[in-house]
Amino acid sequence: MIRIENVSKQNGHQILFIEASASLLKGEKAGLVGPNGAGKTTLFRMMTGREAPDEGQIGVDRGVTIGFFSQDVGEMAGRSAVAEVMDGAGPISGVAAELKAVEAALADPERLDEMDALIERYGEVQGRFEELGGYALEGRAREVLAGLNFSEEMMDGDVGALSGGWKMRVALARILLMRPDVMLLDEPSNHLDIESLIWLEQFLRGYDGALLMTSHDRAFMNRIVNKIVEIDGGSLTTYSGDYEFYEAQRAQAERQQQAQYERQQAMLAKEIKFIERFKARASHAAQVQSRVKKLEKIERVEPPRRRQTVLFEFQPAPRSGDDVVTLSAVHKGYGAKRIYEGLDFQLRRRERWCVMGVNGAGKSTLLKLVAGAATPDEGGVALGANVKMGYFAQHAMELLDGDRTVFQSLEDSFPQAGQGALRTLAGCFGFSGDDVEKKCRVLSGGEKARLVMAKMLFDPPNFLVLDEPTNHLDIATKEMLIQALSSYEGAMLFVSHDRHFLAALSNRVLELTPEGVHKYEGGYTEYVARTGQEAPGLRG
Repeated sequence: MIRIENVSKQNGHQILFIEASASLLKGEKAGLVGPNGAGKTTLFRMMTGREAPDEGQIGVDRGVTIGFFSQDVGEMAGRSAVAEVMDGAGPISGVAAELKAVEAALADPERLDEMDALIERYGEVQGRFEELGGYALEGRAREVLAGLNFSEEMMDGDVGALSGGWKMRVALARILLMRPDVMLLDEPSNHLDIESLIWLEQFLRGYDGALLMTSHDRAFMNRIVNKIVEIDGGSLTTYSGDYEFYEAQRAQAERQQQAQYERQQAMLAKEIKFIERFKARASHAAQVQSRVKKLEKIERVEPPRRRQTVLFEFQPAPRSGDDVVTLSAVHKGYGAKRIYEGLDFQLRRRERWCVMGVNGAGKSTLLKLVAGAATPDEGGVALGANVKMGYFAQHAMELLDGDRTVFQSLEDSFPQAGQGALRTLAGCFGFSGDDVEKKCRVLSGGEKARLVMAKMLFDPPNFLVLDEPTNHLDIATKEMLIQALSSYEGAMLFVSHDRHFLAALSNRVLELTPEGVHKYEGGYTEYVARTGQEAPGLRG
């Protein structure tokens, strides 16, 4: 359906692709992977004709329709979310808009004199709307929006009033409703809660077109893709299988290449030693000449390109008392909405609670109460003896000073630390070389999250309160964080929609539901086994 043939592409001084080739065939569901800045978004833009390759070509079979979802959703305002979603379905959206306009005119008392003409026009437009399957389409649009967790009120309200994250869901819903022959999805799992993620997973598994997507959620990708296309060093390499299989295959290929490289290096060293030893002897001139020519013809094996992953290791945190935090008979509400009525909860040393609950259940509110960022209306929140807390909140990224560089920001937080220690810290969180000189204002969401996390973990707390810590992180950074937190000896209370993160780090589950609070011994994996559901909102 789509063929990428010997494509080369350069952005400024950065070479993204060198004679890269790959294909996407009918019915294939492929994951596109590679480090940040490798060219994943550029590849999508070339596949949709928004950018042209410098060399080579991208061929799309005749008549193939392509739907492209990117993080840059543009302006949306003045229409309902349903109308915005239906807009992607071609001419039907124009007919739907006219139908709404004629309905409004029919209800306008100042246009009574046009009533006959309006009724006639309404019949014509309604007939055309029915002919195009408009009523069924609106039903499907609402179904898709409901899957992405929109309430009826949000579906019918002005899309301009929605936050950026919800607008992204509208843009995604538009592509899903289109059901094009090929979907190109750039980070569709961003900004989705766990229930929406699982709904989208099921939708994409049932979609019969071809799919190419990026995602920082490995569990999400694993359940959908049957092929991985990797961008690395300017080339595209295709692996059959899901993300787990790709990781294993890539590691094996690296080991084989390393062994091949080492064997060749040993052979070359032996040959060079012989040449050096006998080059001055006339009796060995022919042999030396023969070996020199042989060396010139040998195709050199390159060592595998190693992805730079630096592991972060915690300094020992001071030991807290056994009781870390206790909530007693806590009441909390916002206006008329009651979040908690008489909540009792205790977290003890070495416990790692993940908090589950649908949107609006009070997950972030609980973390704010524990962290002291919010106060209960009634009841008490008490921290235990010697508790030193680290709180990661989404708004923490907005508090970074935009005029300071990454390195200056670390120095401001830790003036006593040596330059070497801070550079190592920066490297662990993905800031190597000149990256430490970037001003905070130009950092991406992921870079800001990594910097905030580096500042929080350097002088280690013994109690971590984390609100969606993985939201903007790529797979490699998440893996580093999971490995670091696996050996962390303090207590944790966290919210995340990343199931790999939940399963790897939790040993308790606190589930917030309209019927009350449920506590589960064992981590997220045991919770899923016990309840038969991956999230509270999926329970029928």
